[in-house]
Amino acid sequence: MAWTRYIGGRLKSDYQYSVGINYNTFPMPPKDSDLSRLESFAQAVLDARAAHQDATLANLYDPDLMPPKLRKAHQALDRAVDRLYRRGGFASERKRVEHLFALYEKMRPPLTTSAKVRLRRKR
Repeated sequence: MAWTRYIGGRLKSDYQYSVGINYNTFPMPPKDSDLSRLESFAQAVLDARAAHQDATLANLYDPDLMPPKLRKAHQALDRAVDRLYRRGGFASERKRVEHLFALYEKMRPPLTTSAKVRLRRKR
């Protein structure tokens, strides 16, 4: 969500999601990362949600009403994802986004070219 907050736009207070902007630009963890380590954390989130089958997603994810077990499961998943990028995690969202932008800069070619453009005056 930190990436989406900085990259994606908003419509009123809702986040806008776009494949081309949010997801295609997201710097994935290093290739040697073991993504299978996230499975148990993701399953814990699903299990915590399943315990509240009558609740809507809006109720489950309302910051004031979120069940404690679901909140803890998400926090554990977030920490596990952070550790894929940096062993010690991140001290703040800003540090996390700075790290993601640094990775993004490495995966994108530079915007400048070495060719010089000659401008001609109109007569």
